[in-house]
Amino acid sequence: MKKMINQVDNVVKEQLQGIAKAHPELEVSLDPMYIVRGERKAAKVALVSGGGSGHEPMHGGFVGKGMLDGACPGEMFTSPTPDQMYECGQKVDAGEGVLFLVKNYTGDVLNFETAVELLHAEGTKVQATLIDDDVAVKDSLYTAGRRGVATTVLAEKILGAAAEEGYDLDRISGLAKKIANRGRSLGVALSACTVPAAGKPSFELDEKEIEFGVGIHGEPGIERRAFTDGDTITGDMMNEILDNQPYERTVRRWHNDSGEWQDESWVTEPLQAGDRVIVLVNNLGATPQSELYMVYRKVAEILEPLNITIERNLIGSYCTSLDMQGLSITLLKVDDEMLSLYDMPVNTPAVRWGC
Repeated sequence: MKKMINQVDNVVKEQLQGIAKAHPELEVSLDPMYIVRGERKAAKVALVSGGGSGHEPMHGGFVGKGMLDGACPGEMFTSPTPDQMYECGQKVDAGEGVLFLVKNYTGDVLNFETAVELLHAEGTKVQATLIDDDVAVKDSLYTAGRRGVATTVLAEKILGAAAEEGYDLDRISGLAKKIANRGRSLGVALSACTVPAAGKPSFELDEKEIEFGVGIHGEPGIERRAFTDGDTITGDMMNEILDNQPYERTVRRWHNDSGEWQDESWVTEPLQAGDRVIVLVNNLGATPQSELYMVYRKVAEILEPLNITIERNLIGSYCTSLDMQGLSITLLKVDDEMLSLYDMPVNTPAVRWGC
């Protein structure tokens, strides 16, 4: 294993130290580990996310005006702990409440739920919304239900703008639910990533194989498939994403008034002619930008005859998996409200426009 690291146990700590030096506008805590905006707007809902490190720039690279108020990085591919989430939530709360945005992985879900309860116990208004957009598998090695992946990036942008605009906690959590039911993603790996602590690739593929529907930690997808060519793989990915079978699941939602979790039934919204979408073609770590644009070209060709309009696009590295060679495609069905919020100014280490 050749990586630009020192001691395996210090990888995340030294990464955070580098972020602190490179971005003095952010506040970085090493114990417990979290990143927050240095200049925080008073009297707004605070948006916090987090997860295992190794997916950079998600989430620390999205802390700043117009996106996250705080991010909690765990160790590599390991959930952050409840004390990280709790102290980060305390730090960013401006009196209007805290919304946790949680990717659906079992450790993340359990630890964020604990942090919700701790913050509520001290009188903080708090809510948590689950993102479970990966259409590849219903259950995986890391979670029950669909995995949470790159729709999280688009959610952080739209919800961050909503918070800047003064949405209250109930309104912003309602918008988060809508995004969760409108986002769909799928990933493909051409080669595995190498986690520093393991020192070897997380799985093996021969030269004629791909992992179709891979998770962002290298979890298995739908199946191992023969490698063909870019257009064929993209077409197969889009077939899975455009499948309009409804996905119904039970989601636990926190109710501040009663101080307890309650089950809600959520169902994904279909994609059909006349819909508008944001498309994210995301590098999983080691895919050249030129190849991402070739994939986007095919995505646009597929959507055009279906009368599904691409309103905005993001093409690049946003939700990675260390050095994995591969990519994911995300479609988020949008309306005028969501587009207006998406277009609002943002200024973070990884995303900046309109400033």
